[in-house]
Amino acid sequence: MSQLLHLGTSFVPSSSTALRRNTISSPAIHISGNKRITIQAKIREIFMPALSSTMTEGKIVSWVKSEGDKLSKGESVVVVESDKADMDVETFYDGYLAAIMVEEGGVASVGSAIALLAETEDEIADARSRANSSPSSSSPSPAATPEKAVEAPQQAAPVKAAATVTVAKMASSTHPASEGGKRIVVSPYAKKLAKELNVDLGNVVGSGPMGRIVAKDVEAAAAAGVSFAAEDPKPSPSSAPVKVPASTGIELGTVVPFTTMQSAVSRNMVDSLAVPTFRVGYTITTDALDALYKKIKSKGVTMTALLAKATALALVKHPVVNSSCRDGKSFTYNSSINIAVAVAIDGGLITPVLQDADKVDIYSLSRKWKELVDKARAKQLQPHEYNTGTFTLSNLGMFGVDRFDAILPPGTGAIMAVGASEPTVIATKDGLIGIKSQMQVNVTADHRVIYGADLASFLQTLAKIIEDPKDLTF
Repeated sequence: MSQLLHLGTSFVPSSSTALRRNTISSPAIHISGNKRITIQAKIREIFMPALSSTMTEGKIVSWVKSEGDKLSKGESVVVVESDKADMDVETFYDGYLAAIMVEEGGVASVGSAIALLAETEDEIADARSRANSSPSSSSPSPAATPEKAVEAPQQAAPVKAAATVTVAKMASSTHPASEGGKRIVVSPYAKKLAKELNVDLGNVVGSGPMGRIVAKDVEAAAAAGVSFAAEDPKPSPSSAPVKVPASTGIELGTVVPFTTMQSAVSRNMVDSLAVPTFRVGYTITTDALDALYKKIKSKGVTMTALLAKATALALVKHPVVNSSCRDGKSFTYNSSINIAVAVAIDGGLITPVLQDADKVDIYSLSRKWKELVDKARAKQLQPHEYNTGTFTLSNLGMFGVDRFDAILPPGTGAIMAVGASEPTVIATKDGLIGIKSQMQVNVTADHRVIYGADLASFLQTLAKIIEDPKDLTF
C-alpha cells in the first residue's frame, strides 16, 4: 500500500436524496452588525477512484478513518484494492468523515459514492441521514458477507462441528499460506481483523487462492477460540482436537468468484482475442549466457535481468517489434524500451516493468527487478510500474517447461515465451556430434503491425546477443 492517491469528492444537494455532483446542503446564517452573512456548509461525496486505466470497480480493504473522525487534506482515508494493487487513498479536502456507505470488504464501481465528507461537525447528522436514505452503490464480496447473528437452534450443532474441524486443520506442521513456514500470506483486511480479534495468524489455515488467509478464516478462527497464547487452559479429554488429514485449504466443488485482479486478467485476455496474432519460434544456444550467469550471479545478477537486457538490446535494432497499435488505424514507435515480465502472485498475474532496460546496467537492472518482485507480491506496485511495458517476457523455464505460447497483452506489439535451457545433442558444422545447452523461445505478435520477416530478423539478433553476451555487462 505504498502509493497514496487522492479521493475525488463532489457536493451533495440538499434538495434531493440522490447523490449528485453539485452544490449542497443547509446554510448557516450569522448576523454581524447590520450585515447578514450566509455561509454554505458543504457535504461532499467521496467516490471510488480509478487507480489504473483498466480498473472498473474497487474493493474496500479497510477504512483508515472511522465515522466522525476529523480529516485534513492529503490524509489517508481508505485502502482500496484495485485490479493490480492495494493502495492508500487520500482526501482532497478538510472536514469530517460523516458516513461510510461501503463497508470493508464491499465492492463499488469506479465513480460511485463510498462515503460522505462533511465540512463542519454540525453537518455530520445531516450527512448520515442522506447516506441512510440513499441506495447503496456497492455489493459485498462473498468473503465479507456477514453471517446472521442468530441461527435456529437446530443449526447450532453443525456450526460447532465446523469450528472443531477448523481447529483440527490448524494443526498442520507447515502452514499452507507460508513459504517454508516463514511468511504468512494474508489479505490486508484479514490482518487488520486478526489484530482486532486477537487471532494468531500462525494458527490459521487460509481458504483463499494458494492458501491465502482471508477475513472469513480469521472470523472462523476467532469463533473457534484460536488466539495468542495469553491463556493456556489444560486440555480435557472431551476437548482434544479431532485428527483430520492435511488439507490444501481448497473446498472442492465450490464456486469461487473472481478476485479484482482475476477479473482484470480475464478482461484483458478476452480483449486480446480481437487482435490478429501469429507466432514464430526459434532455438538459441545458451552455453555462453549460462557461463556468464554463473560468473556474475554472486553479484546479485538474475537470469531474468539478463534475458530482459538481451531482449532490450535486440529491440534497439528492431523498433517495429517494440511498437504498439491501439486503435486499429495507426501504430506507435515507442520512444522507450520497457520490458514487462510476467510474475505469478497470490490470486493472479502481474507484469512489473523494467523501464529503459536497454540503457540500465545489468547490476542496477537486477536490483530493480528484485525490488519490483517484492512490491508485486506485497501488492504495492504503483501503476507506472506495471502498465508501461512495451514488450513482454513470460518465462516458464524455471519449471522445466521446454516450450509454450503466450497470449499477447492488449496495447503491446509482442510477447516472448521463454522455455528451459536444456542439454541437447546436435550435429556440428564439421559433421561431428556435440552437446550444447539450448532453449526454445516463441514470440506472439500483432500481425497488423509486425510481420514474419520482422520477427525472424529480431530473433536472429537476439540469438547473436545471447550466444555472445559480452554486451550485456557493459
